This record gives sequence, C-alpha cells and structure tokens, in this order.
Amino acid sequence: MSNRKIPLRKCVATQEMKPKRELIRIVRSKEGEVSIDLMGKKSGRGAYLSKDKECILNAQKKHVLEHHLKAKIDPSLYEQLLELAEKESV
Repeated sequence: MSNRKIPLRKCVATQEMKPKRELIRIVRSKEGEVSIDLMGKKSGRGAYLSKDKECILNAQKKHVLEHHLKAKIDPSLYEQLLELAEKESV
C-alpha cells in the first residue's frame, strides 16, 4: 500500500503549513468579489486561513487578507469565517 500525498497550504495569518482540509479558502474573483470557497474549486486569487478563531481575529486586525488578495474585505466575511470556525470546533 502506498501512502497518499496530503496537499499542504500555508495559512496567510500564521504562516504555518497545514493540510488543505484544515484551512478555509477565501477567493477574489476577476470582478473583485471576495467570497469563501468551501469546495476549493472557485477560480480566482486564493488565500488560506486556519479554522481557528484567534487566527481569524488576528487576520482581521492586521488586514492580512486585504494585503494578500489586494481587495477590500467586508466585515461580514470575517463574521462568516468565525461562524465556520465555531462549527468546526464543535
């Protein structure tokens, strides 16, 4: 039996390499819309964040996603990210 390769991605807030399934992908489309990509299939510029409440709050405070995606981030997106993190931790 061969071991399956687990794809790793870097969290833009903590700079840690983690398995792709442990991260949330945020995408900026060509039109400039920023959204959460739960399936990891949307086209556009992507950034990964850990599913950790403190990590998301840190990214919001330091404007990490705005710098990485080069787009204005709506505060409601961070609220959605925090809800996702809470669901995952339960």
